[in-house]
Amino acid sequence: MSGDRIQLRVEEGVAHVELARPDKLNAMDRDMFAAIGDAFRALGRDPAVRAILLSGQGKHFTAGLDLEYASRQFPPSNDPGRAAEARLRHIEWLQDAFSAVEAARAPVIAAIHGGCIGAGVDLASACDLRVASADAFFQVAEVDVAITADLGTLQRLGYLLPHGVLRELTFTGRRMAADEAARYGLVNRVEADREAAHAAALDLARNIAAKSPLAVAGAKRSLNHSRGRPVEEGLRDVALWNAAALVSADLTEAVRARLGKTEPSFGPLAD
Repeated sequence: MSGDRIQLRVEEGVAHVELARPDKLNAMDRDMFAAIGDAFRALGRDPAVRAILLSGQGKHFTAGLDLEYASRQFPPSNDPGRAAEARLRHIEWLQDAFSAVEAARAPVIAAIHGGCIGAGVDLASACDLRVASADAFFQVAEVDVAITADLGTLQRLGYLLPHGVLRELTFTGRRMAADEAARYGLVNRVEADREAAHAAALDLARNIAAKSPLAVAGAKRSLNHSRGRPVEEGLRDVALWNAAALVSADLTEAVRARLGKTEPSFGPLAD
């Protein structure tokens, strides 16, 4: 699934999704939102995919929403109610593209360089892990174009940043540099440059891909399910998961490899 908005390849259990509109700083138009959603929905079902690397071509990870596309999306209407309903459906369609990243059963690692701006922060916050280059910065820039961020930043970033910091970024639109993002835990690590960040993210993806895909999928499912719910509900859900999953061949293989001091070999998940 490669085209003029993303490039996609899969090798040894690791899928690599690249935002591929470098001439526009990977700004997201309708075609890019559609490509991201389609790619992650397909990868989420692919039994060969055990980890996903997300990166961007060119100077920046992404400049966020393509403002030319946004300005053309909603022409004037004589019926405010119908126009509002159309806007609501379109925003929900955009949200679904990034929710597909979060919902993919394989963990998603973002390798972020340069600017991660506006909708880019929405996208990065839907990923499981983030590796940044030293020149990377994060900017919740919607306030500067009179928009309330509506694709996941306000809902997801509060689990990654202190709320006071999130509110400052949201209300002011200031840039957060990579080293500050690392101090707060928004990024897992900072590397010297784009190539080093990409290599570190790929190493993480390969490490994850070598683990039991059933255990990793269960862990991601439990983490996502438990967010915002009482501890008791999360415990009940993961108990039900393990009651079903602990009979898998992965457990036998992991124990055999550990006792024999060999590398385990796990089969793919079902499609």
